[in-house]
Amino acid sequence: MSPPVYSDISRNINDLLNKDFYHATPGAFDVQTTTANGIKFSLKARQPVKDGPLSTNVEAKLNDKQTGLGLTQGWSNTNNLKTKLELANLTPGLKNELITSLTPGVAKSAVLNTTFAQPFFTARGAFDLCLKSPTFVGDLTMAHEGVVGGAEFGYDISAGSISRYAMALSYFAKDYSLGATLNNEQITTVDFFQNVNAFLQVGAKATMNCKLPNSNVNIEFATRYLPDESSQVKAKVSDSGIVTLAYKQLLRPGVTLGVGSSFDALKLSEPVHKLGWSLSFDA
Repeated sequence: MSPPVYSDISRNINDLLNKDFYHATPGAFDVQTTTANGIKFSLKARQPVKDGPLSTNVEAKLNDKQTGLGLTQGWSNTNNLKTKLELANLTPGLKNELITSLTPGVAKSAVLNTTFAQPFFTARGAFDLCLKSPTFVGDLTMAHEGVVGGAEFGYDISAGSISRYAMALSYFAKDYSLGATLNNEQITTVDFFQNVNAFLQVGAKATMNCKLPNSNVNIEFATRYLPDESSQVKAKVSDSGIVTLAYKQLLRPGVTLGVGSSFDALKLSEPVHKLGWSLSFDA
């Protein structure tokens, strides 16, 4: 099995801290369907802010397993056209994709991604082709006996200089993981994640900016509990006093409801609290 790409080294703790919390969007609605020949259609609607307009996107995805060719086309209510062309298995472990985005008269972008995965390493490169100053972002991860290490760097092609870099090191055991990252801004993170049992997960992340004198360490703690096969409860607490709660329920096969809230425990009398929900259909 290949090691994860650099951005996924800490995926377990990042998902625990960030995934399936619904307070950030006052309302969200998803519909996904699949045809008999495998074409997938989706409709996603979000209300980014309370009483604000909806952000909506429709998307179609086609995959040909024999050739490894995939095409995804999306169109949003802001007239943004996003296309992703994927080509996998030219050689074992090699995957290429071209992602373009076009908003007529406003903005355009094109990114070429290449990923090469082997049993002991995974390498990835991304070329941003539309910027006035083209850039390249590359990363490499290696794994051995539960230890995964990786590095990422950004390169400004026009300036001929490295624009950013980061390093990560993690250890994965059967039921827990430990990790640490450091980037060129001297922002350091340390995290742990544990599967306590089949129903309970816990994790925490500490972040510190070493550039700032007397910098405080920001700490987040989260937990995920599965009361039964059709529901989950999540909670997150940060040292700044922000408490976030979420509940997800499978109402029936293919229909999922999620509700979430966030409130500042240090400012209970102020209007800074958030509430959101999400309803998803999958057929």
